[in-house]
Amino acid sequence: MNADEWGPMSKRAVLEVIALDVEDAVAARAGGADRLELVTDMAADGLTPSVATVRAIRAAVDIDVRVMLRLADGFAAGDVARLVRVAGELREAGADQFVLGFLDADGDVDLAAVERLAAVLEGCRWTFHRAIDRAADRAALRKRLADFPGLDTYLTAGAAGGVDEGLPVLVAEGRRQGEPGYEQQLLVGGGLRLEHVPKLLDAGIDGFHIGGAARPSGWDGPVSADAVARWRAVLGDAA
Repeated sequence: MNADEWGPMSKRAVLEVIALDVEDAVAARAGGADRLELVTDMAADGLTPSVATVRAIRAAVDIDVRVMLRLADGFAAGDVARLVRVAGELREAGADQFVLGFLDADGDVDLAAVERLAAVLEGCRWTFHRAIDRAADRAALRKRLADFPGLDTYLTAGAAGGVDEGLPVLVAEGRRQGEPGYEQQLLVGGGLRLEHVPKLLDAGIDGFHIGGAARPSGWDGPVSADAVARWRAVLGDAA
């Protein structure tokens, strides 16, 4: 699938699966995942993986991989200079898509941190992750990030508590896609279940992100190709 096939006009819903290692990546690919979000340490909700893991996964699968840029739990940027160094190392290892998102103490987007990382990414495509669900004003955050180079996706549950709580927000934002400030693709994740999918598709949302839903044994077990395939079958080409 090439870059032109992503986005709100896509005929096929995008299924992104969280991967921790090569075994996960291979199973997700076999189940029909379109893209991986590569992280480590899910006890901290997903941190930056090692360069070695990025290299191994890039060699093992031929689908898109978005690599997390996050060094500690929470949504503060922390050591931005270190983040910039790590991003450069990951790019050298073959990473060309990323996931990031930082808030300041007031819940506003940390523009300085995002600007520094966007500069080192040099136009690589990236996702602003679920920090948007903790933002003081998500509409204001979107407006401030509207023209950032490379930003093409928001990973969101619509609310900090997950999709059950955020579904009305997701539906409303889905119906606004394409408007100023709403050009980026919505990628729904965070307590997402198959029963949510029809309403989200009906709102024009065509991006879906799963983690635990792809792991019948929980986070201590691997991604199941069969579990991913069930999601792929439900999503089909309906979006």
